[in-house]
Amino acid sequence: MLKMFVAGAGGLALAGMAAAANISGAGATFPAPIYAKWAESYRAQTGIGLNYQPIGSGGGIKQITAQTVDFGASDKPLTPRDLNKHGLYQFPTVIGGVVPVVNLPGVRPGQIRLSGALLADIFLGRIRRWNAPQIAAANRGLALPNLPITVVHRSDGSGTTFLFTTYLERNSSTWQQQVGASDAVQWPTGIGGKGNDGVAAFVKQTAGAIGYVEYAYAKQNGGAFIQLRNKAGQFVSPSAQTFAAAAASADWLHSPGNRIILVDQPGAGAWPIIGATFILVHRSQANGATGAQVLKFFDWAFAKGDAQAAALDYVSVPTQIEGLLKRQWARSITAGGKPVYVAK
Repeated sequence: MLKMFVAGAGGLALAGMAAAANISGAGATFPAPIYAKWAESYRAQTGIGLNYQPIGSGGGIKQITAQTVDFGASDKPLTPRDLNKHGLYQFPTVIGGVVPVVNLPGVRPGQIRLSGALLADIFLGRIRRWNAPQIAAANRGLALPNLPITVVHRSDGSGTTFLFTTYLERNSSTWQQQVGASDAVQWPTGIGGKGNDGVAAFVKQTAGAIGYVEYAYAKQNGGAFIQLRNKAGQFVSPSAQTFAAAAASADWLHSPGNRIILVDQPGAGAWPIIGATFILVHRSQANGATGAQVLKFFDWAFAKGDAQAAALDYVSVPTQIEGLLKRQWARSITAGGKPVYVAK
């Protein structure tokens, strides 16, 4: 399903052609695999289709702001100020990990270890070959190839980039001063790919390449992931377990606008680059019935979509937080002054 979902540059009409879809959305490629699975199951159970365009978080924010889709999707949560400015409400759906992947002959997944500082130096263009002394010192006993490093990054506005650059910013003062953290940055070096699928494809076809993708894309494309040093000083591999360990310490209840950043969470078993992905809808709905259909879809996903999310190595939002979000829907999303949907 993932190959079909990400193959078309123009997006995919999930569970049916776009003309037959009852709900439309656009944005982040990070959650695209799970939205595809949910849409397929939801249509089978309800007959209601979903047309979701995986165009990147920046595109999703633009489209929901312009009201050309029923919901937007972003891995970079908007600030309360931006939400109020555009009359939007946001809520998280699932949590996933961003994973550096490499294409190095003879190197297996998890064999290379990097700290955040080393990773930043690679993406700054300061370390240019895989057998450089800095990388060799962190990987004693591993035969590193004498290959030039090709950095692959996103070319589009991306919440995946926001999470990745936030990690680099928190681990490198040079990155913080010269590049910063955002959904779109001025990359010091490298080539750009559109979407998680574009980055994964460039890495797969380029010996010596390193890029960053959501974990499902790493698994789909057979990329060799890197072990990263987390805030506790431990080297960890990406998995649903290490994502869950990072999410466990998050302070969900004290996050204005449901804005929460999960990068570099404490805990010995925590993967350092994770984030929730968010849905954006207008607080005042022009069409209450359509607004209700959007919320019904995600209500169904909260209730019945956990197993599919886990199969793709996403972590579900905690059950108690799902209940909090459903209560927020009734207060926050209205049409004609009345709630468009009240969850049972």
